[in-house]
Amino acid sequence: MNASADICAFRQPVIRHLAWLCQARQLYRGALSFDPQEWLPGDYLQRLTQWDQYPESMPLSLQQPASPRLGLYFEQLYAAVLTELLGWTLIARNVQIRDQQRTLGELDFLVLNPHTNEVEHHEIAIKFYLGHVGEETGSARWYGPNSRDRLDLKTSRLLQHQAQLAAQPAAEPVLKSMGLQRPPVPRIFMPGYLFYPDTETLQTPEQVDPGHERGRWRYASQAALSSGDDWVVLQKPHWLACWRQSEVPPEDGLQQAAMGVIQSGRACLLAHLSQTPCGWVETERMFLVPDSWPGVPSSG
Repeated sequence: MNASADICAFRQPVIRHLAWLCQARQLYRGALSFDPQEWLPGDYLQRLTQWDQYPESMPLSLQQPASPRLGLYFEQLYAAVLTELLGWTLIARNVQIRDQQRTLGELDFLVLNPHTNEVEHHEIAIKFYLGHVGEETGSARWYGPNSRDRLDLKTSRLLQHQAQLAAQPAAEPVLKSMGLQRPPVPRIFMPGYLFYPDTETLQTPEQVDPGHERGRWRYASQAALSSGDDWVVLQKPHWLACWRQSEVPPEDGLQQAAMGVIQSGRACLLAHLSQTPCGWVETERMFLVPDSWPGVPSSG
């Protein structure tokens, strides 16, 4: 196991995000899990430090402006982990599998693991889920800020459909055109955060790594009536890793964010900051959600 990095110590956001990705605990831990730390070279932290101190030395893919679409940015970072840090051969990305006129899905990454000499099919997702106990069932479910997304549903789709796609008959001619004579080994990588309600203690789902990243969530109407200094809104793609800034955070950041959620009906992610020798550094995360959540899916 490689030593853990002090992620907040990195100055460049993209390097903080990359370091977080290398160490992230996952929301699915099982037979198909892929853990980069099992394969990272011993000097990967030195490499990240070099890129952080001399940004011009970063791989070109990391010097590009970050996409505001979190999924695309996550894919870009993951490709850098595979090729620039692990040194693995990337065979293909986002390979469409079609059955006649119907698209069955895409293979996120096809890579050659040089340690096993096996081709692997990696399906990846970055997810943020909030625990909620339904009044009717009394049981907890984990919803995304957009409540159409649920941890159990996403995990089921990853395991039963996405990770099995390369083994489907429709994938065989596509794989053979790449020189692959048998289906690749399926792997799943799903890091993220779980947010627990202020008012209840929920049990963590069994599939989630016990050391997972966590925060809390609150209804915006409650937050609007409470006091809270040194909170800032996190914009995508800075939902990854820890946030730091040199500017003093606003005194009424929590209330301002709460009013914004009430007016827009869209959930909002915030970070609480504390002053350190490195500036203002994130110490806690919280989602604010509209009072209708999760009953009426939002577009956030």
